[in-house]
Amino acid sequence: MRVYDLAHARAGDKGNTSNISVTAYRAEDWPLLRAKLTESRVHEAFRHLGATAVRRYELPNLRALNFVIEAVLGGGVTRSLRIDPHGKALSALMLTIELGTHADHLAP
Repeated sequence: MRVYDLAHARAGDKGNTSNISVTAYRAEDWPLLRAKLTESRVHEAFRHLGATAVRRYELPNLRALNFVIEAVLGGGVTRSLRIDPHGKALSALMLTIELGTHADHLAP
């Protein structure tokens, strides 16, 4: 099971920092998303792009998590040589993070 099975995502940027929100499709998926999509799991997924730190903010009324990922945009819009200097495609990377198998989530 991956994040995209449970949620959608949207990315924004400020300087060399990406801000990615992940919102559960259904209320019943929110607790699982909240438990499994941790700062460390996200940091590991973005480390190869230079991410130095990840902070997670919870928005339970929206069934959403907001991740602020530092130093992941190759210097930011005015300095980055990447095809996607704003990092809009980083939401797609977030959605591919593995959360375990479906059976893992059914276990008590």
